[in-house]
Amino acid sequence: MGAYLGIDTSNYTTSVALLDGEHILQRKKLLPVREGELGLRQSDAVFEHTRQLPALLEECCREAPSARLAAVGFSARPRDQEGSYMPCFLAGESAARSVAAACHITAYSFSHQAGHIAAALYSTGNMQLFESPFICFHFSGGTTDCLLVSPDAGRVFSVELLAASLDLKAGQAVDRVGRMLGLPFPAGAALSALAEQSGQEYRVRLTFRGDDVSLSGVENRCETMLRSGAAAPDIARFCLEHICEAASRMTENALRRCGELPLIYAGGVMCSSYIRPRLSAKYGGAFADPAFSSDNAAGLAVLAMVKELK
Repeated sequence: MGAYLGIDTSNYTTSVALLDGEHILQRKKLLPVREGELGLRQSDAVFEHTRQLPALLEECCREAPSARLAAVGFSARPRDQEGSYMPCFLAGESAARSVAAACHITAYSFSHQAGHIAAALYSTGNMQLFESPFICFHFSGGTTDCLLVSPDAGRVFSVELLAASLDLKAGQAVDRVGRMLGLPFPAGAALSALAEQSGQEYRVRLTFRGDDVSLSGVENRCETMLRSGAAAPDIARFCLEHICEAASRMTENALRRCGELPLIYAGGVMCSSYIRPRLSAKYGGAFADPAFSSDNAAGLAVLAMVKELK
């Protein structure tokens, strides 16, 4: 069996992964974001990916000189929903298709979200779930999604959106509150560490429309707390408690709707040292290792392997 290359160029990270047998090699680099800003314009993201990708590919190939590529998987769009598009993924698609053409192998196109799901299955040792339905949560800078994932012969798996945020996404809330508190971007790890220092207890009230949640009020209330002189750890805890509650309500609604299916938690927000143990204590479920939770290409390499071997 050959090796499988994954390439992901999200709005946060340039990422390359090489899956060779049971070993996976990951190399990734955050896009450079100026202090105080919350991301890049798409044109700047495409430029930075184009600049960073060659070195990451060279490093992977240098560390696995005997690997012989069988297929390439790349992210071409944020999600599988119709109309999902971001220019930043063009950089990864260009590199993947060029590598595939030079090596006379197939380049498989997937969504960034599909890559997160596959990386979570690989990381948690649940590869058997490629063959059966499960509930997956993808909480990141661009998504607050509860998904029903089912096997699909054409796309490896199909994804049905069960619930989402109506406005602000979980990762956006984390980064915006982090900026208020002077934390580096992305703010997830620092905000989680700060929240652990708080001894406050908060009664969380969230607005739901059906199964979908509104998170926009969290940012406003954190701003009010800051102006009122609240301590930074308390503001951090207040923010993350709301995300925990959103995930909890979505979990309960999904289990009621779909039955007792396996639960998988993916995406950068779900590797929070504050959120993860609280959800795990309530619902169990499997959480992707932090190295496979933040934006990464590992899932694209896994998907390429599954697709190639079908």
